[in-house]
Amino acid sequence: MVWPPQGYDRPVTLDLYAGICVTNYAAARPWYERLLGSEPSFLAHETEAVWELAEHRSIFIVEDAERAGHALHTIFVDDLDSLVSEIASRGISPAEHETYSSGVRKAIYRDAEGNEIGFGGAPG
Repeated sequence: MVWPPQGYDRPVTLDLYAGICVTNYAAARPWYERLLGSEPSFLAHETEAVWELAEHRSIFIVEDAERAGHALHTIFVDDLDSLVSEIASRGISPAEHETYSSGVRKAIYRDAEGNEIGFGGAPG
């Protein structure tokens, strides 16, 4: 996919906000702080927290019980092994590990509601 699409007549700035719905914001936020290694970058409102992972790339949790438990996000990182070790030092271990036929690896984490956050990395 090429962005912006052909025929678009001006430069496009992209911001990505990947959302994760949770049933109980107060219970979910500490787990995400441990997973992501910091407090939120900012609080959008009393039941929504945003972490800026890189410039113009953010992930957020928001309380929305009807839609909770269905997120599926993968974040590709430079050093998967180091990140998995850092997260483990904060008390969270991957629920699964996958290795694709290309050698690309993925560590999958699931919150208490079943939302899936994967971290992918180049072949080891």
